[in-house]
Amino acid sequence: MTSKYYHWYHPYKPSAPFKKKVAYFSMEFGIHQALKIYSGGLGFLAGSHMLSAFELKQNVIGIGMLWKYGYYDQSRNKDQTLRPDFVEKHYNFLEDSGHEVEVSIFGNTAVKVRAMVLKPEIFGSVPIYLLTTNLEGNDDLSRSIMNHLYDSNELTRICQNIVLGIGGAKLVQALGGADIYHLNEGHALPAFYYLRNQGVGKESMAFTTHTPEMAGNVERDAYALNDSGFFGRRLSEEELMQETGGSHRLSYTVAALRMANRTNAVSKLHAKVSREMWKGHAGSSKIFPITNAQNQKFWQDEDLQKARKANNIKAFQKRKAHLKQDLFRTVLDQTGKLFDPEVLTIVWARRFAGYKRADLLLHDMERFEKLLSNTERPVQIIWAGKPYPKDMGGIGVFDRLVHFTKYRHNTAVLTGYEMALSKLLKAGSDIWLNTPRITREASGTSGMTAAMNGSVNLSINDGWVPEFAKDGKNCFVLPEADSKSPVEEQDVFDSRNLYDWLENKVLPLYYDTPGKWSDIVFKGMDDVLAAFTSERMARQYYEELYK
Repeated sequence: MTSKYYHWYHPYKPSAPFKKKVAYFSMEFGIHQALKIYSGGLGFLAGSHMLSAFELKQNVIGIGMLWKYGYYDQSRNKDQTLRPDFVEKHYNFLEDSGHEVEVSIFGNTAVKVRAMVLKPEIFGSVPIYLLTTNLEGNDDLSRSIMNHLYDSNELTRICQNIVLGIGGAKLVQALGGADIYHLNEGHALPAFYYLRNQGVGKESMAFTTHTPEMAGNVERDAYALNDSGFFGRRLSEEELMQETGGSHRLSYTVAALRMANRTNAVSKLHAKVSREMWKGHAGSSKIFPITNAQNQKFWQDEDLQKARKANNIKAFQKRKAHLKQDLFRTVLDQTGKLFDPEVLTIVWARRFAGYKRADLLLHDMERFEKLLSNTERPVQIIWAGKPYPKDMGGIGVFDRLVHFTKYRHNTAVLTGYEMALSKLLKAGSDIWLNTPRITREASGTSGMTAAMNGSVNLSINDGWVPEFAKDGKNCFVLPEADSKSPVEEQDVFDSRNLYDWLENKVLPLYYDTPGKWSDIVFKGMDDVLAAFTSERMARQYYEELYK
């Protein structure tokens, strides 16, 4: 029997404002803990978008990749340091869509790409088509393209771009075509080239840029891309130089900016930074913000929200204590440490990238040890997050924290930072700590879902935070360092302020004036729901990006 997902299909009639057919391409989707095809924030964002698109009855489908080993499973060596494990994944809830297309990769003109589909009734998302080359009939090299999300091999990454971009575009055409092809970051850039070759106009192409980090904006050797089939056909030398602006390297972001009809950044500050960053390139001056957001229904604890709606502080505190105990059972299981639900609990949890500064609290050990040993106003601190599996700098920071926390009763580093642990940490924390070097966090959404669960943001004023923050009223915001000063000076400046804010504002408020603390908690919940749910974001995409 032919799957109903053989054609463009939704289990509802699309709502009138959202009838335009949109195909949303993303390297990763964080839809559910059980579907391990995500690494972190980009996937969490894409997943929340797909959940809200379903709730709003939007005419959207997702196009992604079915990774054989996912990102990686985060385990420990004998001494508790980080060990990346790669375990084969299988999902019996995915259905064969009935579609198979072929792409040309590095001279292999018949690499098969099959589309599995995540049906809406499984996790409450719009249909998401997941591509795989791990098929009988493909050679081992072609099958291995799907092994690892963000494979460290550059040529494999190019192959992944082609499968997602060209394979995905061919699939969408087989489903009946789309009005808008939306690239979530530049990973699927070959889709734009393929569509252009097919005569699809610029008005059908939309792009979201996600990072102000140059390292996160992919550049590849133009000749390798041409040999690979990246452009959908072989370009002449003249055409190749035209695409690269006379360089021998192609910037995915610059190319997408030029080819897209409209491009959004992921916060107001990020839009400003991006326009300056890409100044002089076609499309750069028109970058506008659609601030990232997260799905309330998925991320917010329902009982906390009920207590907030009833303005019932006692019920809220009772539920919060219960959620802290849920988190602390994981702390006990992983580290053998008993945490106390009455103690202020600080969580730092996100990707272990250098600019995010997981170890900023360790900058002045004398002050930090004083903070940790304070018995009148005690603290508990938890770190969690995944470095890239071959990022030795990020792994080094993670391992340093493991060794630092190992024999201290009120500090812990947790492994397995995926969607389930993320929910536990956000619901079970009192303070959500965010410490990037300023202007280098494009948006950051973990603080949004933390605030939804009554965790107060203590943050650098970067990314989405300037749009939300009312210091001392709905969160705590640190003074701004000079982003142009040497990083060592920024780290000294930010660490001093972080200790000051904890010692003189956060801890006294939590322990000495619990009524005022509750006011900040509730104000944070109210303000984040007013502007930072993915329902708002999904609407804004239609109203501003797809028009």
